Amino acid sequence: MIPLSDENPSKTIPFVNYTIIIINVIVFIFEITLSQQQLTRFIYEFGIIPARIFFPSLNIKYDFFTSPFITYFTSMFLHGGWLHIIFNMWALYIFGDNVEDRLGHFKYLIFYIGAGLIAGFVHSIFNYNSITPSIGASGAISGVMAAYAILFPAARIKTLFIFFVFPIIIYIPAFFYIFLWFFSQLFSGTLSLMGAEGSAIAWWAHIGGFMGGVVLLKIFIKGTRLPFQRI
Repeated sequence: MIPLSDENPSKTIPFVNYTIIIINVIVFIFEITLSQQQLTRFIYEFGIIPARIFFPSLNIKYDFFTSPFITYFTSMFLHGGWLHIIFNMWALYIFGDNVEDRLGHFKYLIFYIGAGLIAGFVHSIFNYNSITPSIGASGAISGVMAAYAILFPAARIKTLFIFFVFPIIIYIPAFFYIFLWFFSQLFSGTLSLMGAEGSAIAWWAHIGGFMGGVVLLKIFIKGTRLPFQRI
């Protein structure tokens, strides 16, 4: 299922969300100007490599100049290809504006970064001995999707559904759509722990970002009634 749009206009200009998207695009453009060797070094330097945290000697062995803790921030702005950045930025474009509208610009920025950091740490815990770099904004975006599902459960998501080979447009309530998405991440993440064949997708970063988004939202709206939208 591919989200195309939502029927939930925001009341303010989501300039923080737009800025995050623009920064991601600029960094990706820089990435594609690098040679393969330069790009590989760049990804290993600024992507999350869990083993760098749990086995500090690796930082000396491979001559990393950045702190492994800084990579939990920098990795959120790196992407591994056109489809990676397009799908991530499109999801952020659809869901981020309304969450920013509800939280306010500054709180949304802190929320986004916080969800991304939590996603990175959860990924590291479940992959503590991995020397494969993890990159992408999907952990932070997972947190945004969690907030959207809580704040706007009835907002309809225009979705492209492929039935065998036939494309179908359907409208799905946000809570149901995001719940199905999260369940798929949890299912795949559980399989990975049971020794299933490896994947290029950091399932536990998605799961961690989503749960982080739930917790952070409760912190930011503590003491206020959840403004559920009914459509």
